[in-house]
Amino acid sequence: SLNRINFKMMANRSKMSTKRKFVADGCFYAELNELLTSELAEDGYAGVEVRTTPHRTNIIVRATRTQNVLGEKGQRIRELTSVVQKRFNFDEGAVELYAERVQNRGLCAQAQAESLKYKLLGGLAVRRACYGVVRFVMEASAKGCEVIVTGKLRGQRAKAMKFGDGYMIKTGHAGEVYTDTAVRHVLMRQGVIGIRVSIFLPQDPQGIIGPKIPLDDVVTIMEPKEEVSAETLLQQQAAKIAAAEAAMAAAAEPAAPVEPVADVPGAY
Repeated sequence: SLNRINFKMMANRSKMSTKRKFVADGCFYAELNELLTSELAEDGYAGVEVRTTPHRTNIIVRATRTQNVLGEKGQRIRELTSVVQKRFNFDEGAVELYAERVQNRGLCAQAQAESLKYKLLGGLAVRRACYGVVRFVMEASAKGCEVIVTGKLRGQRAKAMKFGDGYMIKTGHAGEVYTDTAVRHVLMRQGVIGIRVSIFLPQDPQGIIGPKIPLDDVVTIMEPKEEVSAETLLQQQAAKIAAAEAAMAAAAEPAAPVEPVADVPGAY
């Protein structure tokens, strides 16, 4: 089981086989993500990134409200660091947690899924909440958005409702690179409601708000260069030929003889 895996292996990665290393990394990330999702749900938790160096493991927590994640004078982030260190058997000072603000929360599927979750828990109507999320995402310069809500939305019969706008690619390499997806479960009084938010990110050459690589089917038509008339081309060619002939004639002319200087008496 997961709990029987010795997470001390995270510190002794060099002694591990490659297969065990991948399994340990995956289990560590899954449990860490689950812990932070439940702990920081109200603070706009939007994912975690683990960066491992030979001496230290840095964990970057992405959230929309970083001040709440840090806590008063950094107390909350220190508590989370201590919890992670004790749970995964890290040495003292071998793990460090950092908080990073989400640049554009309208393009973050996890932040929007959490927002929709708390709207539904607050009693807002499903249609109104979903259309509000879709509109907010599209105003944040997204190419497309899709929200799927399933469960007992009205009455005892479970059903699924789908809300979407814009452009959405779900298959192929573009679906992996351009689509940001998040799933959340809302524990309502009548039962569990499932939420899936998919955002189709825009293409960004700087790679800040979206992927750098352009889509495969996007064709950019360049502006044609100004066409030079035939008369201008003939004049340019004639000028080049005349310049070349002049240069050849100048090279073929013999050098002028140098007259000897007469000796001036008393010059020395």
